[in-house]
Parts: sequence; C-alpha cells; structure tokens
Amino acid sequence: MKFLKNNMLSLITMTLLFSVVMLGDACAETVFSTAAKKLIELFRNAKMVIFVIGGFGLIALAFQAIFGKVKWPWFAALAFGLAVVAAAGAIVNYAANTETKTSNFSDSLGGPGTGYSGVD
Repeated sequence: MKFLKNNMLSLITMTLLFSVVMLGDACAETVFSTAAKKLIELFRNAKMVIFVIGGFGLIALAFQAIFGKVKWPWFAALAFGLAVVAAAGAIVNYAANTETKTSNFSDSLGGPGTGYSGVD
C-alpha cells in the first residue's frame, strides 16, 4: 500500500502513456485536430477581448498623455502591443511556414485569410 501511495503519479502517467500508444493514430488525429480547432477559437475570442480592453486603455492613455498625466511612451507601448496581438496570426503562420489560405490562424490587420479584401 505504501508503494501505491508513493508512486501514484508515476503509475497514472505510465497508464495514460500506455493507453495513448495502444489507441493508435486515428484517435490521436481526431483528438489533436479537435484541440487545434478549440485553441484557434480560443485565440480569436481572446484577441477580441484584448482589443476591446486595449481600445479603451488606448483612449484613456491618449487623453492622459495629452494632459501630461502619463508619458507618451506608455501610449506608444500599448499601441505597439495591440499591433503585435493583431499580427500574431501572421507571425505564427510565418514561423510555422504555412500559407494563410490553408491555415485557420489568421491575423487581424486585413491581410490574406482574414475575410477582409482591403477594398471598401
């Protein structure tokens, strides 16, 4: 009984690893494709929340910087940070060497794969 208490985490890890190996490629493919779809959806939703909160912060910092309450580099840092978040999809596609037409992970700057043609 003491052996089980001391090695419970190791036993669970080995059992899980054995189960994954025995299930085969078909199950792993569906699990990872589902996980990838959920992560892409989570990133898009998180980006929307970041843009809303960051937009209000950008407006607040702009007014405070105009009246001298905060420094302009803070405003610039927030604006640059929002631009990096907007381009994160393109950065990931570039790092993964995938084309935006085949990838669901797109940017928010109006580039290819965003659904925005750039023409109003």
